[in-house]
Amino acid sequence: MKRTCTGEYFITTTPGEKVKAFIPFPLPPKPPIHISAKLLALLEKASLTIGKLDSLSMNMPDSSIILYQYIRKEAVLSSQIEGTQSSLSDLLKFENDELPGVPLDDVQEVSNYVAAINYGLKRIQSDNFPVSIRLLKEIHKILLSSGRGTHKDPGEFRRSQNWIGGTRPGNAVFVPAPPHKVLECMSNLEKFIHDKSYYMPVLFKAAMVHVQFETIHPFLDGNGRAGRLFITLYLCSEKVLHEPVLYLSLYLKKYQKEYYDLLQEVRLNGNWEKWIMFFLEGICVTAGGAVETAKAIKKLYDKDSKKISAAGKTAGSLIRTHQTLIKKLIVTPTRIAQELHISFPTVQSALQRLEQLGIVREITGRKRNKMYAYEKALAVLERGVGTNLF
Repeated sequence: MKRTCTGEYFITTTPGEKVKAFIPFPLPPKPPIHISAKLLALLEKASLTIGKLDSLSMNMPDSSIILYQYIRKEAVLSSQIEGTQSSLSDLLKFENDELPGVPLDDVQEVSNYVAAINYGLKRIQSDNFPVSIRLLKEIHKILLSSGRGTHKDPGEFRRSQNWIGGTRPGNAVFVPAPPHKVLECMSNLEKFIHDKSYYMPVLFKAAMVHVQFETIHPFLDGNGRAGRLFITLYLCSEKVLHEPVLYLSLYLKKYQKEYYDLLQEVRLNGNWEKWIMFFLEGICVTAGGAVETAKAIKKLYDKDSKKISAAGKTAGSLIRTHQTLIKKLIVTPTRIAQELHISFPTVQSALQRLEQLGIVREITGRKRNKMYAYEKALAVLERGVGTNLF
């Protein structure tokens, strides 16, 4: 059966002009996805790669070593797709109450993203809350809680027409569903997410849900960030991932034009198979890269731990300070003292010793209010993010 457009157009009136808004048909697609041998092989490869990453994160002595960093790296990348200039270093400085080297709104957006991820994961993993419209609204409210977008109805579905590309709906690349259809479209999407009446591989379903969400574009702002965050939350809710260590933003940033083109191809021509191939390839590339990054971080951590163990009787405070550094990457002595409940002079002495060992570097050049960076670990995480190192 030949595929056609995956929705219908509704003529809506915006100030000064009439435009065609796109209302997607409910999922699953009709006719069903054609699972070719090539698509099946890629699904198997993606499943194995993501399984390897999940196993690695589960078996690390302290999974927070990479979790803290990966969540922040994703926040930076996802926000960069939306046009912010904030780097991972900027975010880490901001979290230490240090002014970043970019506009404050940029880094606040990234910080909001971190808070939204953490909140969503807690709701799913600790509160056993289902992936739902309510959860999406709660996450969106956090995403737009400060910085740009605070005046664009955080946590509420839009009540006016939005558009993608162009300067107005009349010359836009794409005009999503009219506002009076948003709740109905999102309710249909929620039903699809929870429908267990037929079998579909979780990764296929995640790919479809992402397209449908971005097509509906239910919020006035922050749809891209919410949609990308939702992928990881959904995979965690389905137990494909036990820890949130897979994020597609780096891949989508690298292939941004192809990503947008494929979303349109699904809408206009019903080419779900081509989009799912792209999505699964992104899973393979991203999960494979995450495995290598995790291994590199673990190797560096073990190497530096051996240096510290050889430091003699002061190794106790050095080890504890190092354990905090590998999680935070950029720290102040005051923050470490508060977190570890040890004296400021002890922490300062430990950091100076770690600097002598070549593990950290003081990055402000100040005599007071110093800040230390775990440069080698940060360099591993900054790959592909766009650096703004100190």
